Amino acid sequence: MVVAVVVAVACGAALWWLRRTWVAVSVDGDSMEPTYRHGDRVLVRRCGPAGLALGAIVVVEQPAAGGDVPAHLVRLNIKRLAALPGDPVPASVRPVVDVEVVPAGALVVLGDNPRGCDSRSLGFYRSDRVMGVVVRRVSAASRG
Repeated sequence: MVVAVVVAVACGAALWWLRRTWVAVSVDGDSMEPTYRHGDRVLVRRCGPAGLALGAIVVVEQPAAGGDVPAHLVRLNIKRLAALPGDPVPASVRPVVDVEVVPAGALVVLGDNPRGCDSRSLGFYRSDRVMGVVVRRVSAASRG
């Protein structure tokens, strides 16, 4: 009986750790084509701003027009990290922001598809709103 309890507690702890560290996310839209397509599932390693590197593909909360949004209306974006705090603002983003250097607490993210909605149209994303970094595609969308 004691062994069963220990195994159950260990399994519960492992499951808790996995859920806090990893999450699977479905791609919705074409802003990351051709890298990821609508319907692809990707594995995301949860991390904060300190775990970010230029060029990484991140899952981040889309900036809200006019302030905070209720949790059930938050929209997550999958984008490529183009600039970190202290980096120069890319030329394609300058028409939307009024500074030349990315400020503290901000990020520039771009979709691989330039027609997508990203920092070129929304400006800076908040670094504290990063869910994590995409590690790999888990399943591809059907290409029918």
